[in-house]
Amino acid sequence: MTPHLTLTRHGPAGHIARVTLNRPEVRNVFNEVLIDQLTHTFTTLGQDDTLRAIVLAAEGKAFCAGADLNWMKAMAGYSWEENHADATRLADMLWAIYSCPVPVIARVQGDVYAGGVGLVACADVVVAVDTAGFCLSEAKLGLLPATIGPYVVKALGEQASRRYFVTAERFAADEAKRLGLVHEVVTTDALDAKVDELTTAIAANGPAAARACKQLVKDVADRPITAELRNDTARRIADIRASAEGREGVQSFLSKSKPSWLAS
Repeated sequence: MTPHLTLTRHGPAGHIARVTLNRPEVRNVFNEVLIDQLTHTFTTLGQDDTLRAIVLAAEGKAFCAGADLNWMKAMAGYSWEENHADATRLADMLWAIYSCPVPVIARVQGDVYAGGVGLVACADVVVAVDTAGFCLSEAKLGLLPATIGPYVVKALGEQASRRYFVTAERFAADEAKRLGLVHEVVTTDALDAKVDELTTAIAANGPAAARACKQLVKDVADRPITAELRNDTARRIADIRASAEGREGVQSFLSKSKPSWLAS
């Protein structure tokens, strides 16, 4: 890996991956290298069937402060076509994280601005320290949070997004939790223990089931409950009940024994 990003494996048999933004001197801001690294890393990790969870973390005082100013200076002279290509790379990075089949936990140890809020919104579970601040600051620069918008609106909600997109106000971790962007707010000293607790909980579940649960939420959210949807959900539970993991899990529960995924 480049110094922009580090990747480590933890837990029994390396079932937990930790992806860490490693540009603390510039508040972990995005540039083209970090964007490419994140896209490649999450695409690769998503293809690893041995993984149970991914922790997205950062070094330093800030989690991610958005875009690199030097990178933005270079973009000032871009044509429309160059700007579009550049924005597409950022959109692809966000999609790689959001669509990763492995559950993703964001470990937010500091402030989150602009594109960094998009990173947080792409995670499945978010744990933030109580001192972290959040800000969708794009409008201050005459810009808009376009590529992160679909993920932030899903996570934050439409009404709150309308406010914070247009005001570019900073809001606290407790408010982010109230609105649904953040799931757990803890002290700095308790951050790692809470993240470990959540990764342990995920790893205790059937690996295929955890991935299927993540996909289920994405596929049924905001859809009307039609006959087609009801049939689709009935097919999904039938598929997993008939799978080797599903059969083993039910049998282990009935016999009060441990399934194989807890022994590995």
